[in-house]
Amino acid sequence: MLHQVIRAGTVRRAELLAAFSYALDITEGQPEGHSIRCCFIGQRLGAAIGLSRAELAQLYYTVLLKDLGCSSNAARICELYEADDRAFKQGYKTVGTSLAATLHFVFSRTARGRPLHRRAAAIGNILANGSRIVDEMIRSRCTRGSDIARALRFPEAVCSGIYSLDEHWDGSGRPSGIKGDAIPVYSRIALLAQVVDVFHAHAGADAAVDEVQRRSGQWFDPQLAAAFATIARDTAFWIALESPLLHARVLAAAPADEDILVDDDYLDTIAAAFGQVIDAKSPFTAGHSARVAELAAALGEQMNLGPERVRWLRRAAFLHDVGKLGVSSTILEKPSRLDDDEWVEMRKHAEHTRAILGRIQAFEDIANIAAAHHERLDGGGYPRSLAGMEIAQETRIITACDFYDALTADRPYRSALPVLGALEIMEGSVGTALDPECFEILRRVVITQS
Repeated sequence: MLHQVIRAGTVRRAELLAAFSYALDITEGQPEGHSIRCCFIGQRLGAAIGLSRAELAQLYYTVLLKDLGCSSNAARICELYEADDRAFKQGYKTVGTSLAATLHFVFSRTARGRPLHRRAAAIGNILANGSRIVDEMIRSRCTRGSDIARALRFPEAVCSGIYSLDEHWDGSGRPSGIKGDAIPVYSRIALLAQVVDVFHAHAGADAAVDEVQRRSGQWFDPQLAAAFATIARDTAFWIALESPLLHARVLAAAPADEDILVDDDYLDTIAAAFGQVIDAKSPFTAGHSARVAELAAALGEQMNLGPERVRWLRRAAFLHDVGKLGVSSTILEKPSRLDDDEWVEMRKHAEHTRAILGRIQAFEDIANIAAAHHERLDGGGYPRSLAGMEIAQETRIITACDFYDALTADRPYRSALPVLGALEIMEGSVGTALDPECFEILRRVVITQS
């Protein structure tokens, strides 16, 4: 049997969300484990300033999931700066706080490698509209992140902590420009932890310590900056931060979560929530994961797979594109044919999907099913060139549903096709890329729905 039935109490919420945090790391262009390391730093800071056990539990998830909304600004960054969103985000976080340093970074990265007139136009657009667009991007990121946290059943303190991540102690931050103690303490800790990990990864411990001191009273609560200075004098802190065992250590310190029952219902909630994260990566994929999930479930029911197997299939369909979080929006948003190098990068999303889902014991079976949705019956697909019966039935269903939804939705290179037009195109791939039975049932379902 390919699918698992999850029994209440056998899966920990922290384990699930820590694994998914690696998807947020690649979306932000950060080294693997960034969110885990920030969580560790945040817990040390929270304990140092005397947060209670209950507060530390809320802080744990605030920092671990601080980037829940990060995919929502990827396409806008790509459009505004004409740059790889992941590389731009990664580089921007290492820039100092001075206006001169910020402008130098932005202008040097904007439309780099493009003709001079195009670079000039892009920089002119930033000078004229950049501040407004950045305000919109950060507000969207913060709002989406806090909304997804609510969907994951976190208390308002966690949601507001995620929403206010980009606020600064001196009031110069976004999205609301609040300052001082008006900024939730979880947000203040999360931002400081983020800067520590970014600068430590970029230039070492001394650089992280110097940057926190430099931003104290500007970005950072001076009390928190002083607490970090004390923590940073402990060599064991840096050894732990760099240890390959840190992931296990962070999970071992996770809140007990007595009030959250991690059962099949909650796994469905997590799959749907991260489907939103995936779809926010591009305006052209808004709602894609949910539509594929519901259509796959409808096909599964028509094929008499049984309620438990249909539920499992729906979950896999929600997560089939999670690996696209690691693909540059310059590729996802390209309005013309991809070149050879771009196709290599695009195809990597299948392996990203396998790697992300494979970290989660409860989703181990789903990892291979979801990652194979670009395989073809004739063996010409990717990532493993599977053929015929090597491709699981669940994957065949997801493949057909994904193909159909891609055709009937707008894409950078064409407008959405009508139902019958999409079916006509798909029919040409039956028996080579598409399973005949899946296609015939999909045809019946979508014609009935339309």
